[in-house]
Amino acid sequence: MSKIKSVGFKDFSKSAKVLIVTNLIYSFVLPVIDIFVASYIMRNSNDPAKVIFYQMAIYTGIPITFFINGFLLNKFNIKRLFSIGMMLSGVSMMYMMSLNEINYLGLIFSGLIMGMGFGFYWSNRDYLVLMTTDNKTRNFYYGLDTFFYTTTAAIVPVVIGWFLMRGGDGSSNEAVNSGYRLVTVAVFIITLIASIVFHFGKYEKPKSEKFIYFKFHKLWKKMLEMALLKGLAQGFIVTAPSMLMMKFFHSEGILGTALSIGALISAVAMFILGKYSKPKDRLIIFSIGLVGFFLASLFNGIMFNSVGVIVFVFLLLIARPVLDIAYFPIQLKVIDILSKLENRNEYSYILNHEFGLFVGRLIGAGTFLGIAFYLDADIALRYALLIIGALQLLSIIIAKQLLKQQNILENEIN
Repeated sequence: MSKIKSVGFKDFSKSAKVLIVTNLIYSFVLPVIDIFVASYIMRNSNDPAKVIFYQMAIYTGIPITFFINGFLLNKFNIKRLFSIGMMLSGVSMMYMMSLNEINYLGLIFSGLIMGMGFGFYWSNRDYLVLMTTDNKTRNFYYGLDTFFYTTTAAIVPVVIGWFLMRGGDGSSNEAVNSGYRLVTVAVFIITLIASIVFHFGKYEKPKSEKFIYFKFHKLWKKMLEMALLKGLAQGFIVTAPSMLMMKFFHSEGILGTALSIGALISAVAMFILGKYSKPKDRLIIFSIGLVGFFLASLFNGIMFNSVGVIVFVFLLLIARPVLDIAYFPIQLKVIDILSKLENRNEYSYILNHEFGLFVGRLIGAGTFLGIAFYLDADIALRYALLIIGALQLLSIIIAKQLLKQQNILENEIN
């Protein structure tokens, strides 16, 4: 039996390694943004609709910034734009904590700042990964990246959760809110450190100035269908665990512990998958992630109690990174092929993909808000997830078609 060959850290260029280390540092910030900003809004408003409204403001800011970033890349160094994205995360949280009341105007402004931060971060990060990795190393890159994220997601929530609960049971909002403000300061310092580290790498700018196109190859249309379905869940899946945990437990300490246990198990699985899986395994990995997401939403819908929430969170922490390990390499491989075939700037595909996600996010978040407004917020928390989870299973069929078309096109080019 032949020995399985795996990709290692040595296979990356220096710039790719710097990017990985930068993302490792910034990964300590992401769980705070994903989990505790939502829990802060829930604690101070007790209104799931406000959490989703804030999320929609974020998702509005992201594609706008992707678009602006395309112009800025022709005038400014990508290092500055990427660093600004990380720093704006801390700025948004500082503004949120300065609000005397969680009102819709404040949520819009804070959400747009966070969306701009994510827009600069993800648009440039996607391009940087595309430039510093190849098809052979991308499974391991995203496996390693997800391993870092899930590891910090195992450490950060439990530490912050119980830090916020220090000296009490969390019944005093003022005491907990002072803890949130200290966490925000820590977030700003970490983003500053990540920005400094990133400047040790060397990265090229996009090869051409034009990046806006409206007509794409039929293969890209399949990619956009996958992006729309992925966006459906992103509309509120980031904040769903926080909303559910705060509803049934009303404790950041329990929220952090539950998320940390699930993330720790997920981290080990992601590292193994990233290191030993091959490009041919992506459809299987992708399908497992989608089924896991559906089962998580199914258990939540059937049970809708404290036990159901724990099961939901555990399955979700496995499913989300599994999906990403397969999805992002598929996306970048399609960009590799089509940018050469159509002789276009790679960033044009990154920008267009983000608008596909945006449409999906609006539909997903709109589904939740529509059910919450016309029926009830609890019904939305219970059944909107199940609707989205079922619809996302269609991505398995689309991904299979896409990979088949991709292989045919790649063979024709070669």
